[in-house]
Amino acid sequence: MIHKKILIVDDEKSIVLAIDSILSARGYNTQKAYDGKKGLEIAKEFKPDLILLDVMMPFIDGFEFSSLIRNDKALEDTKIIFITAKGEINDKKDGYSKGGDDYIVKPFSTEKLLSRINFLLDA
Repeated sequence: MIHKKILIVDDEKSIVLAIDSILSARGYNTQKAYDGKKGLEIAKEFKPDLILLDVMMPFIDGFEFSSLIRNDKALEDTKIIFITAKGEINDKKDGYSKGGDDYIVKPFSTEKLLSRINFLLDA
């Protein structure tokens, strides 16, 4: 069985480690980054099926990161789920307009996260 690859990019280390633990336990192949710049480097090498992406991060924020992924021919079809504390409707509109496939507001349940991941990776 080929395990799906997921890149987790968030500057909150505790969130990254918690999500990584959840996904690794379910057989996903994960990589982690704690800022947008490092996340882009890893994405180009790792070629993930899905990126879980925070909005507010150092160096490159999530919206810019998503736009860069969408403009990269090798990564343009990668699924992106924003996971952020920015929950206003305009934030969500920005997320979708910058190429996000889904938008989850923190705090979130493990069940919600897994259902969104499963939906996007099985779609």
